[in-house]
Amino acid sequence: MPMLIAAAAALSFPSCSAEVGQFEVRNDTSSRSARQETTDETAATEETTVTTTTEFVYRGNIYDTNNRLLTYGTYANENEDQRLYGEDCGYSFGNIISEASAGLDNALKDLLCTKNPTPVNDKNNVGESVKLTIDADKQIELCTYMANMGMAGSVVVLRTDGSIMAEASYPTYDPELYYSDTEYSSNLYSGTLSNKAFQNASPGSCFKIMSEVIADKNGIHTVYDDGEWVDSGATIVNWDHDSGMYPIPERTLSSAFVGSSNIFFAKVFDTLGTDKVLEELESLFHFCDPIDCDFGTISNNIEIYCLDDLRRSAFGQAYVKTCPIYLAALGREAVFGDMVKPFVVQQVVDTNEPTKECAKGSSPYEVIASIPAEYRQNLLDGMRGVANNLGIYVPDNYEFFAKTGTAETGAGDYLYITGCLRNFADRSAEKPVYSDYSNYAQDGSYIIVMQLQNPADFGFNFASETGGLYQGIVNIVLSAY
Repeated sequence: MPMLIAAAAALSFPSCSAEVGQFEVRNDTSSRSARQETTDETAATEETTVTTTTEFVYRGNIYDTNNRLLTYGTYANENEDQRLYGEDCGYSFGNIISEASAGLDNALKDLLCTKNPTPVNDKNNVGESVKLTIDADKQIELCTYMANMGMAGSVVVLRTDGSIMAEASYPTYDPELYYSDTEYSSNLYSGTLSNKAFQNASPGSCFKIMSEVIADKNGIHTVYDDGEWVDSGATIVNWDHDSGMYPIPERTLSSAFVGSSNIFFAKVFDTLGTDKVLEELESLFHFCDPIDCDFGTISNNIEIYCLDDLRRSAFGQAYVKTCPIYLAALGREAVFGDMVKPFVVQQVVDTNEPTKECAKGSSPYEVIASIPAEYRQNLLDGMRGVANNLGIYVPDNYEFFAKTGTAETGAGDYLYITGCLRNFADRSAEKPVYSDYSNYAQDGSYIIVMQLQNPADFGFNFASETGGLYQGIVNIVLSAY
């Protein structure tokens, strides 16, 4: 008998019409017709159609946080909104911005099509522009790094106010060639089109960040860990089950987290039951309800049909799915106590003068979930222990916290590191608001999520082996602007 089905099935994107890969893209028409029916009391019904035309508005531009032009429109053909990209930006931002990936050109269309206060190139039907929180230099460096290393997957870098500094997704594509060259577009794999940073997949043991807090909050601090647990015909094993260290009669919560024991957390969920687990996931981590962000809706997934599903959910398997952007928000909550809503819109600006603000962007520090203060220290200690085992070098003014994850998916294993570089001078508790992020590195911290979708190409079996790749990402994030 099914126990429960909970949460949404997949990521929700802005409305669109032709399918491309796993995303759906709709092209809105520029005219609408209204049908009005009038009835004469003594005659038959007469139907009259009244057509009204909505003025076509060309989308404004999109800039990065340093006012670098990322994408813009051409006005050569009437009512045709062809998008072009700034120098070196097309490939790195293709599956982040392009309509082909249901990207920001779709998600921010209402803002981009709000008429600019002044005419642009003598046209009165050009929209305002949007300034993103993304740093194009870092985005390009990260995308180039992934390409040079042969990494498939994504990298998300989140600041503590919730702003996204980078979301590199590789492999990617050239969006201008996609629309202009039929041969080029037909040779692309559909997976290439997707923004993997905003695409749901099994998170593996990164989910144990949540499981650890749930265990602590419910007073479960020791469990009999057999290394290989067979019950009701189902088998759950730890990654190191044949190491000779099992059984561990009283395995502690701290040891289970640092050693990434599947059995410990499976037994925690088994003890608490489905209803309690789902209640805690939602109240502590906003996991079960959608999170409406300015770039789209994060819709995590958890479905529990049987006891084995419940147990495997505890280590991010079975029907548990989320995206790297959510994992970044989770990493922020793990280290600083609060989950804040991720965002990319820094300002709405005048298309003629991108330094002139037309409207404020998304609100920073919008708290959507919190870990009670008394359950934070054990998690921090555990993430410090995981980080120490990865061998990542960080400068003296930072401390590193992490959780690794090895996830079995239908496309093979995905490996994750959800980490946080906490600046010892961090001012997050004061909630500083940044008009720009040029000085953020002085006292700001970074949450960095790396997702590797092709570990077999590197000979990796576990996420703990990916520290060298993650180190390169850390070096890019912390390099001088």
